[in-house]
Amino acid sequence: MDYPNDQAPGAPVRSGIPEHGRIPKYYAVKARIAALLEELGEGGVIPTERDLAERYDVARETVRQAVRDLVLEGRLRRRGRGTVVAGPKLAQPLSLASYTEGVRRQGRTPGRSLVTLDRFPCPEPLAAETGIGRGEPVWHLERVLLADDERVGLESTYVAVARVPRLDTDFDPDSSFYGYLAAQGISFGDADERIETVLATPREALLIGTPPALPMLLIHRISRDTGGRPLERVRSLYRGDRFSFTTHLQG
Repeated sequence: MDYPNDQAPGAPVRSGIPEHGRIPKYYAVKARIAALLEELGEGGVIPTERDLAERYDVARETVRQAVRDLVLEGRLRRRGRGTVVAGPKLAQPLSLASYTEGVRRQGRTPGRSLVTLDRFPCPEPLAAETGIGRGEPVWHLERVLLADDERVGLESTYVAVARVPRLDTDFDPDSSFYGYLAAQGISFGDADERIETVLATPREALLIGTPPALPMLLIHRISRDTGGRPLERVRSLYRGDRFSFTTHLQG
């Protein structure tokens, strides 16, 4: 049987054919643009919507939807007024290793930009999660996560002031918090994590520099030290187009 190029078995668009067999026009265009990305390589600038519409003989809105999908998947990214081929996603291990270690393993330079470091009495919901006494002073450390100076996430850490009383004077906000804890003689024992997909709030999107409609990966973590005492409560928001997570399972 003869197939049109976009419908040949094994072609990129094949997996997107619904049961009724009708391929959405934008999806066929998306597959053709995806093939173009392989030719351009990372950092390559794709043609304008008008040029792509003329090349594939479709409406500009069809091209716009195809490009929007590729941006959301992390295969394209906006740069200035153009759109370029994105590099591979950062594969962050689900482990007690720090963000710094995970990014460095992939040959990227980790960094952080301080948003806020303040202290306040521990509210009831946080006390229930961490075992910290209600009303006890708690640090809130909020930082934008960077990889090669690209904003890729937002992290909020809550820790009892009693555990790290000099956090506001001794800690470099651009450094690893886990490294700082280790220098204080505090070791991690275990942690519970929960992962979900969310949309960033307008404030979060502004801090990370992404559209509010971009899907995010949200990780909630409660960590304990080697003695089983609650240590930190972390809320980490990662760009869904720039991150994936890995873990090792053994039966």
